[in-house]
Amino acid sequence: MNRKELDPTSSPFAPLGIRLRRYRDAVGMSQAELGAAISYSDAYISSIERGIRRPSRRFVELVDKVFNTGGTLALMLDQLEHSILIEGFPEYAEREAEATTIRLFQIGVVSGLLQTLEYATAYEQAFVRRGTVTQQQADERLRFLLARQEKINRPSPPYVHVVLDEWSLRRPIGGAAVMAGQLAHLEEAATWPNMTIQVAPISLGENRPFAHPVTLLTMPNRSMLGYSESHQRGYLERDAETLAGWAREYDRLQAEALPLAPSLELIRLVGKEFESAS
Repeated sequence: MNRKELDPTSSPFAPLGIRLRRYRDAVGMSQAELGAAISYSDAYISSIERGIRRPSRRFVELVDKVFNTGGTLALMLDQLEHSILIEGFPEYAEREAEATTIRLFQIGVVSGLLQTLEYATAYEQAFVRRGTVTQQQADERLRFLLARQEKINRPSPPYVHVVLDEWSLRRPIGGAAVMAGQLAHLEEAATWPNMTIQVAPISLGENRPFAHPVTLLTMPNRSMLGYSESHQRGYLERDAETLAGWAREYDRLQAEALPLAPSLELIRLVGKEFESAS
């Protein structure tokens, strides 16, 4: 049987998957045999080896024990999670890829799911210039972002409702030409059948429901997860009462934001302003 060649640049977790396959090959163990030994499916192991899924902490610890690696895979997971992404985000991204509905509110920057490559690159390069991350880390974060976008655009994609605050349209990331391209992309995305985009105008002032970015995920079993983050870390919210409150506030945000047509018109207007300045 032909095996798929593994690409170490396909996702941040791909190098860990390659290392896992090498451990299996070294002892002649199949994915099914490894799965039986640690109570995971061979499909799960395959997804880890191909770098399309973030491995769980329990999984890498069990594999380290089976192959007596001295904790190598767990160390790799630590390095990946803390070197390129803020704490809590890798777990969120895994759940995002499984969601049937994604409702998000973004402040000051266009949502990553809708960023153009040029916009995302300019945003990441600012971190490099400030010395916050290395160029390699910035490149890895871009690859991770593109992988997230591909999952959102998969066959039978999730329904995505995005509310952007107006400042995210006007904040000149990357310069006028990059912003013109980014806003043109938002115009196009607004026509996708699984996408709704609204703008929360600056005029909402203190009446805007959320002070921080918020995401609500509806999972295949109809359960709900929430995600928010501070400057240092992100976290998944699972408490039902808290999530019910977030959902009420999101409904209010949708009602307070500009309707679909005026939102699109504002995006188009700001895009023309950047186009004229480029």
